Amino acid sequence: MFYPKRFMSSVLAMLLLGLTFGAHAQLPDFTELVEQASPAVVNISTRQKMPARSVAGAQGLPDMEGLPPMFREFFERNVPQVPQGPGEGRQREAQSLGSGFIISEDGYVLTNNHVVADADEIIVRLPDRSELEAKLIGADPRSDVALLKVEGKDLPTVKLGKSEDLKVGEWVLAIGSPFGFDHSVTAGIVSAKGRNLPNESYVPFIQTDVAINPGNSGGPLFNLAGEVVGINSQIFTRSGGFMGLSFAIPMSVAMDVANQLKVDGKVSRGWLGVVIQEVNKDLAESFGLERPAGALVAQVMEGGPAAKGGLQVGDVILSLDGKPIIMSADLPHLVGSLKPGSEAVLDVVRDGSRKKLEIAIGVLPEDGQAITGIASPGVERSSNRLGVKVVELTEEQKKGLDLKGGVVISEVQEGPASLIGLRAGDVITHLNNQAIDSAKTFTQVAQGLPKNRSVSMRVLRQGRASFITFKLAE
Repeated sequence: MFYPKRFMSSVLAMLLLGLTFGAHAQLPDFTELVEQASPAVVNISTRQKMPARSVAGAQGLPDMEGLPPMFREFFERNVPQVPQGPGEGRQREAQSLGSGFIISEDGYVLTNNHVVADADEIIVRLPDRSELEAKLIGADPRSDVALLKVEGKDLPTVKLGKSEDLKVGEWVLAIGSPFGFDHSVTAGIVSAKGRNLPNESYVPFIQTDVAINPGNSGGPLFNLAGEVVGINSQIFTRSGGFMGLSFAIPMSVAMDVANQLKVDGKVSRGWLGVVIQEVNKDLAESFGLERPAGALVAQVMEGGPAAKGGLQVGDVILSLDGKPIIMSADLPHLVGSLKPGSEAVLDVVRDGSRKKLEIAIGVLPEDGQAITGIASPGVERSSNRLGVKVVELTEEQKKGLDLKGGVVISEVQEGPASLIGLRAGDVITHLNNQAIDSAKTFTQVAQGLPKNRSVSMRVLRQGRASFITFKLAE
C-alpha cells in the first residue's frame, strides 16, 4: 500500500512527539516539594575576629592566593572591607556562607560543623530576609554536624525522613545557597550509599550527583516525599566546583548527633580499640577465606575493649550483631553507632575457624592515640630468602610499641622484600599467620614459606600496623 510522503512525515512527527511527552511524563515534578520545603531552609553566615594578614588583610579580604577567579570575585563582592589602623595585632572580620534547615518550631537548626567552626557570631537568614542571631548548642567535628538555636515560635520546619530507606537510583533534591545565591534548587539521583571518605570513619555518606557547590554545605537533601534524608556536606573536585560527586550525611546519623548535642552538649561513640584494614583477594587466600570480605584486625590497643574481649591480631571480623561487614569501612560506622557499655557479638575467623566473641563496647577517646618510637637496632642479625636483615627488639622498644615479640628490619637487600616495599625500621610481628618472637623464629618461618601462594606479613611502620601479602616464585 502506498502512503503519501506528507502523511508519513506527519505520522513520524506524532510518534516522536508522543515519545517526548512519554519521557517527560516519567520525570518528577519538584515544584510542590520546593514550595513546601523552602520556607524551612535558611542561609547561614558567620563572623569571626581574625588577625590581619600582610596583603589580603589590608583589604579586609581572605587570603585568596591560588583560588579560582570565580571564588575571588565572590569574596570581593560579599566580604565587607574593614578599615585597618596602624600597628600590629589588628583585627578584621571574615564571613563564610553556608546553609541549614529548621527542624523544630521553637528554632533548632541543623548545619555542618565546618560552616560555623570558630565563629564569634552566627546569623541565620530566613526566606523572608529576616535575620536571627543563633546560639551554638553543640558541634561534632567527627560527623561534621552542628546544632544551632534561634529564638522564635511557630517557625516553618522540614519533614524528617529515614535515610536507611533510600535506594540507589532514587531521585533527590537539594536546596541551599551556593555562592550566596539563596534557595537555589538542584536535583539528581542517589549514586551510592555507605561511602567511606578519608578521615571520615564514622559517617556512611550518601553519594549523589546533585550539583553541590560552596555555600550548599549544611543544606538539606530531600527525597521525593519532601523529607530530609541527608545534610549536604562535601564534594569531590579538582577544579573547586561541582564535578558530579557530592556527599551527604545520612539523616539517621545527623539526628543521633543532634539529640546527643541537645541533651549532653557532646557526642559519645562506641569504640573497639583496634586498627583494621581491607581484606583483598590475596589476604583472603592467605587467611583461608572463601571470598575477600570483612575487616582484618591489624592492631589491638592494650587495655581496650577488643583486647579485654579476646579479639586478636589476625582475626577477620565478618559481622557485628548479625550485620555483615563487607568492606572494612563498614565496621567503624556500626561500632560508632553503638552505645558505650553495650554488649556486641562479633563473628570472626581465626586460624581458618569461625567463632563468636562478646565484647563490651567502650567510649571512643577524644584524641587518637598513636604508637611511636623505634630505637636503633641491636647487633644480632639474621639473613633469609626474603632479602632482609632483621634484629631483635629491645625490651624498651617492645614496651614503647606495646609488643611481646617481633623483629625490626635493619637492612633491605635485593629480593622479595624490596619488591613489596619493606623498609629499614619496619617491625615484623607475624609472618605466614605465625607470631614472630625472635630473629631465629623469623628465619625459620621464612625458610618454610610456600611457593606461588599468597603469604601474609604483619608490619608496623611508624607505629601503625597493617597486613601485606606477597608470593615467592622460586
